[in-house]
Amino acid sequence: MTQSISENELIAVCGKVGKILLTAGAETARVESTVEYIGKAAHFDISCHATITALFVGTNRQSDTHLVKVRLGDFNLEKVDEINTASRNFVEGKISFEQLKETINQIDQKVIDFTWPQKIFGAAVVSVAPMLLFKATWGDLGLAFFVGTFGYLAAQLASRRIKTPYVAAGCGGFVVGLLAAGLELLGIATSSGSIIVSALMPLVPGVAITNAFREVIDQNTISGVVRAVDAIIIAGSIGAGVVLGTSLCSIAFHWIGGF
Repeated sequence: MTQSISENELIAVCGKVGKILLTAGAETARVESTVEYIGKAAHFDISCHATITALFVGTNRQSDTHLVKVRLGDFNLEKVDEINTASRNFVEGKISFEQLKETINQIDQKVIDFTWPQKIFGAAVVSVAPMLLFKATWGDLGLAFFVGTFGYLAAQLASRRIKTPYVAAGCGGFVVGLLAAGLELLGIATSSGSIIVSALMPLVPGVAITNAFREVIDQNTISGVVRAVDAIIIAGSIGAGVVLGTSLCSIAFHWIGGF
């Protein structure tokens, strides 16, 4: 099996594996170890260095290095899991290199996503869960369900129409703040603050923050700092949207009450 593998072909496949993993949100240590394990299984001494925006793959047998540019993408842990499964199967000899290459190409072209009903229901459930930690009424619990859903939908729809980074998260925070403040001012909700904190959970970049800490702990400082800054900017956009939404709702309510 290994005699039919050319060095350039192996490096190209390893580069694609690393790119998929980085784009899907895998930490750099996982990317480097996966690529190097594939190289060892093919009896090549593969060296891999991954950063948050680039991947370098090469061998000790040649001076050329394969460079792959990577852009931060949405987290897709299903793709990470599928790549890990395929690489383990190759390392254990369960599949050939050609089968590995075919599987990697399929994963790269495959759109792994949930249906809209699944996304909406998941966002709604996540929005309700933190309310259980507060002394919230059953009414606020139900309102968080719907406010979180509308905030998540606003963020998703904005991301499809607005290409500027971080704006979509701000739009989601704006809708959550506007609805929660409006419900409290109308006397429907008891605590807008509790609803806002709970309904923002689907928008919070929890995976990015977790991966940033893991990168720093693994001494991949540059990648960890970049991920952390990206997560902080997203959180700041959400917070700015909430402040804008609640302020606008309060101003509108007082303006209407003046008449």
